[in-house]
Amino acid sequence: MAGQWQRVTEGARQAAQALEDRVTNMVAPSLRLGVTGLSRSGKTVFLAALVHNLVHGGRLPLFKAYAEGRLSSAQLAPQPDDEVPRFPYEGHVRALADKRVWPASTHRIAQLRVTINYQSGRAFGRRLGPGQLHLDLVDYPGEWLLDLPLLQQSYEDWSAEALREAAQRPIEATVWRDALAGINPDGPETDEDAEVLAEAFTAYLTAVRADPDRLASLPPGRFLMPGDLKGSPALTFAPLPPADEAAPGSLRAMMARRYESYKTHVVRPFFRSHFARLDRQVVLVDVLSALNGGPAALEELRRALAQVLACFRLGKVGVFGKLIDRRIDRIVFVATKADHMHHTDHDRLEAILKHLVAEAIETAAFSGVAVDVAAMAAVRATREAEVSHNGEMVPAIVGVPMPGEIFGEREFDGTREVGLFPGDLPDDPADVFTAPRDAYGVTTLRFRPGEIEHSADGVTLSLPHIRLDRVMEHLMGDRLA
Repeated sequence: MAGQWQRVTEGARQAAQALEDRVTNMVAPSLRLGVTGLSRSGKTVFLAALVHNLVHGGRLPLFKAYAEGRLSSAQLAPQPDDEVPRFPYEGHVRALADKRVWPASTHRIAQLRVTINYQSGRAFGRRLGPGQLHLDLVDYPGEWLLDLPLLQQSYEDWSAEALREAAQRPIEATVWRDALAGINPDGPETDEDAEVLAEAFTAYLTAVRADPDRLASLPPGRFLMPGDLKGSPALTFAPLPPADEAAPGSLRAMMARRYESYKTHVVRPFFRSHFARLDRQVVLVDVLSALNGGPAALEELRRALAQVLACFRLGKVGVFGKLIDRRIDRIVFVATKADHMHHTDHDRLEAILKHLVAEAIETAAFSGVAVDVAAMAAVRATREAEVSHNGEMVPAIVGVPMPGEIFGEREFDGTREVGLFPGDLPDDPADVFTAPRDAYGVTTLRFRPGEIEHSADGVTLSLPHIRLDRVMEHLMGDRLA
């Protein structure tokens, strides 16, 4: 009964928020874009590059409003939500453009508003005069995404799943399993026992995150990024072996209570205030790193994405339904770091991503959502050439590796270019899920960001990219038509 009442209350809150947003939108039209992706997928770089290309222009032939000369201007504007930190766009662009280093990854939620002034491409729209659209971009740590499925899980179900996962990672879970063995879950509740288990469980999550072949971290996400919640009861719990019931006053009852508190005070507010208010969604996926991890890493990534995407509020609603409901009606799945492969493999990279998120694509399409899949590099770090490989000339990528990067026995200093054969991807995307781990490995070198481009007449353009304009068109092109 309590759970049902909570769902009713939550629905009422979401309806009230949707109504407030719609009323505001009538006065100042806005589009709220969620930038989603698991760790190391490139969310920060994507956001910085998207804004830089909007504000400064560049080579954007597939972004129709810009290519047709209808985008009059785009500039940063004061953000609409006073309680949300501002996305540090200027610092990230300085890192990319001036220092040619990659900006720090996301550690907290952040937001940025870009106001776009444009002319409609339709005759009727032009008669109404210039148009304006506020683009609200929301960035948050990928680890927080993995908390959303917890809203549908009881403490017992989550514990059972966490223990199953740990059984597949015996080395990383050693400290946590030892801590579990030394504590009686059905004994009296004590803060000391709770802290011991929570610290051991956090150490396990940290060890899993440190594995470069593991693309999907495990929930709860705030255990790795606690912020001002560090040490609070809402972050001091851990999974326990299953039991028929939890006696009042037992450690087991305390753990279950704190798990529910985490959902109430951490996960639900994030979902309600940010995730449930999105209009469009871009999902960034580091497919290439998963390929290097082999079939096991790819399967882990597939499962994590399926769990996260199941939480999306997808589908179109009617005119009156929009007043009390807000849903995602366009989504694009992006395989990032496409510049690490020759363009002849980009279609294969897209095909692998389609295979990874096939179930989500089917669900989205059934809900009436416009779906696209693209291989993209928000900031291009390489160019293409040919190199000699085993006595023949093969397609290659050329770039400047980051200082300290190692390839074979060579360590790079961040100043010299290197050309290399990036590897080949299979024609059948299903092959990567069954082939030996190293069958389709690709280069793991991190290259320095590319230099700012200039037009033929010397005009400074924006950061170089691959297919960013295609992604921009899918996400906002219809709102600028």
